[in-house]
Amino acid sequence: MRNRFSTGPDGVLPRQDIVEMVKENVISSPFTIEGRQYQPASLDLRLGEKVYRVRGSFLPGKETVQEKLNRYTQHSFDVLPGGAVLEPNAVYLVPLMESLNMPNGIRARANPRSTTGRLDIFARLVTDRSDRFDEVPEGYQGPMFLEILSRSFTVRVERGMSLNQIRFIRGDAGCDDAAIEQIYRRGEHLLYVGDEAIDFAEIVLREGLFLRVDLSGIDGTDLIGYRAKRNSGLLDLRRSNYYNVFDFWEPIFRSRTAPPFILETREFYLLTSKEKVSILPQYAAEMAAYEQQYGELRTHYAGFFDPGFGFSPDGRRKGTVAVMEVRALDAPVMLEDGQRVCKIQLETMAAAPDQVYGGEVGSAYQDQRLTPSKHFRVPDTKEIKTRARRVERLVEQLELPRA
Repeated sequence: MRNRFSTGPDGVLPRQDIVEMVKENVISSPFTIEGRQYQPASLDLRLGEKVYRVRGSFLPGKETVQEKLNRYTQHSFDVLPGGAVLEPNAVYLVPLMESLNMPNGIRARANPRSTTGRLDIFARLVTDRSDRFDEVPEGYQGPMFLEILSRSFTVRVERGMSLNQIRFIRGDAGCDDAAIEQIYRRGEHLLYVGDEAIDFAEIVLREGLFLRVDLSGIDGTDLIGYRAKRNSGLLDLRRSNYYNVFDFWEPIFRSRTAPPFILETREFYLLTSKEKVSILPQYAAEMAAYEQQYGELRTHYAGFFDPGFGFSPDGRRKGTVAVMEVRALDAPVMLEDGQRVCKIQLETMAAAPDQVYGGEVGSAYQDQRLTPSKHFRVPDTKEIKTRARRVERLVEQLELPRA
């Protein structure tokens, strides 16, 4: 099957094309698809009303997801008006409200939303007869399911909530290193430090733009990151700007006497990049999983950067830092300030979106610093310094070096 979306320039389809795909039932739902779901280069997907607790993660292979669920479900329950509680380290499958009737020539890729990744929640798209998470092939017709695994927190979700998003791609959207060089030759910049653009000669390219970790401390403090607390309270994902960040996250302060900083095995951290990222409106980007050759850590849980992230047409915004979700896998990992820990891969838009990332589409992280998910009240500099002094006194009393 082919339709008018099958032909045209290669690239990621913009918001206005996704609106038309909904009108023509390429994307369908028994419920109205809401305006809030449309992003500059993706569509937010919504949780349905049923939750299946399964024995473990799976891919359907040659079967449908429902056929697998008939064998592997331990129990199921409805998402009642008060929401449903998902326990940590348990695997759940939730049917999504949206389904697809994809034409040939269009494929799709899904990713957790930024808010989801920052909560250490795996949220992976599963489709019928597939052997890959988060990938939808050309011509797919059928339902979509979301596999949910909360690694750190007990969370409450509700029907209609969006934990992941989907992009639609025509042809080859990828920008190789030569294409990125051409962007710089046109006088455009993708990375900044402070308000200064990083010259092309100074960036590191290897199938993407490498980013360095910032362990110097933010906003005149020694705060360099957060580590998820174990056995914290229930985190209701329906709430925004509600929770005290220190009830769920342990602040990590830089050591002036005992660098480097050590990522402990299996702990979950939020850190920031030293570079600020600026995605021009004619491009989209994705943070790539870190290559194993560079260390036993993972730095990719939610990776989409929309067109316009860290960008303003008047040039006043000089990029925005990337918040990285990091976990050391099989061994503790020593990090030093400025060490390369992740990379972003750039993609061409099939057309510039009619709305870009920012306040117009309700974007939460356009001017972020070290920002946990939107559910938490961001502490001010005074709170951070007070917490740092408490840690300093405790370290002195115990006569132990800081992390």
